[in-house]
Amino acid sequence: MFTKLQLPPAAEAERVITAVLADLRSGAHRGVVVDSPPGAGKSTLVVRAAVELASAGEPLIIIAQTNEQVDDLIDRLALAAPELRIGRLSATDYVPSQRVREHGSVRVGAKVADLGGPAVIIGTAAKWATLSDGSWPWAIVDEAYQMRSDALLRVAGRFERALFVGDPGQLDPFSTVETARWIGLTWDPMQSAVAVLLRHNPELPVHRLPVSWRLPESAASVVAAAFYPFTGFRAGTVESDRVLTLTEPGPGDALDDTVELAARSGWGLHELPARHVPRTDAEAATACAALALRVLRRGAVAFSERTPGGAPVTADRIAIGAAHRDQVAVIRSQLGPAGTEITVDTANRLQGREYDVTIVLHPLSGRRDATAFHLESGRLCVLTSRHRHACIVVARAGIAELLDAHPSTEPVHLNVPVKFPDGWEANHSILEWLHRTRL
Repeated sequence: MFTKLQLPPAAEAERVITAVLADLRSGAHRGVVVDSPPGAGKSTLVVRAAVELASAGEPLIIIAQTNEQVDDLIDRLALAAPELRIGRLSATDYVPSQRVREHGSVRVGAKVADLGGPAVIIGTAAKWATLSDGSWPWAIVDEAYQMRSDALLRVAGRFERALFVGDPGQLDPFSTVETARWIGLTWDPMQSAVAVLLRHNPELPVHRLPVSWRLPESAASVVAAAFYPFTGFRAGTVESDRVLTLTEPGPGDALDDTVELAARSGWGLHELPARHVPRTDAEAATACAALALRVLRRGAVAFSERTPGGAPVTADRIAIGAAHRDQVAVIRSQLGPAGTEITVDTANRLQGREYDVTIVLHPLSGRRDATAFHLESGRLCVLTSRHRHACIVVARAGIAELLDAHPSTEPVHLNVPVKFPDGWEANHSILEWLHRTRL
């Protein structure tokens, strides 16, 4: 019996990237889709593809979803190819960030004509939708799964061929208006740009990046099983590559127990007594803040392939994530002066970011019901996949029972593709792992 030899992570990732670039160069397809798990080098692929197309004399545009993503891509692209002239398409009141100002090859303008004919023009989907003329041979759409299909329709006339890159396991597009009238239509604007694209063009090639360079080995298999059950991915490092040590003694309380467990295993569950509470649960918010401060107090040091000699886990390398902005505000108020540089934000705004240690307030903690919003698998996926070393989940006991008492009651619609993974099952999967690790 023969077994398939597994390539080293770097070689396996390079094999997929080479295939993606070959499809782009061939010109045989009007679109190429790349699925990327958390931390798989999505932005690196976007930059590499942009440099290759621009170097071949192919003018192109890059479409991102937020100004933060645009500035990040500009910084990465300018560092990778200093000789490349880049245009930053922006609103008239946009103030260039430091990352944009420090590159002399970047010109900012509210109109394409103001940019001086650069090789690459980068802007948000909302800004590209305001253009009434101009077209390019190529476009790269970043975070394509977070782009609504109607947003793609508004900019599709600006390019001939496109590379779509995104993470299918994270948050879906959302809208503040009622969208029931479009449910079941193949061009439903609440479907992601990639979902609608593939429903109308099933022949387009789809590639999947196979390695996460962010998540440690302790997390990659857990996140893959819960949120990417049919594709999966592997960690780019092994257990010995990532070590989190605590250099200062602690008081030996429950917070210490959780922090020490997370440092050893990569995961920690800090469980509070079962209770139905308001969304702004003061006890849970205090626990989130206290755990982040305890990581600082214990002098956590992160050893990794990037820093083999170890690097202190400073406040800016810690994040606290929650589902709602009012929860974020309460947690932030509990941090005090020592925690001013700790990031506290919602899953929507943490998407795409990376830290050494994350603390997560579970979306279902203390709730009486399990709504579609709180069950959405993408929300929990974002919250539990931002870390390089350890993730600590704060939750009140009873979530498993809550899930069992509130099975999904969402209506089933004709012609609507079934979404995987199911949020109910994904939540159970993560909870089961957290309890197993705790034991």
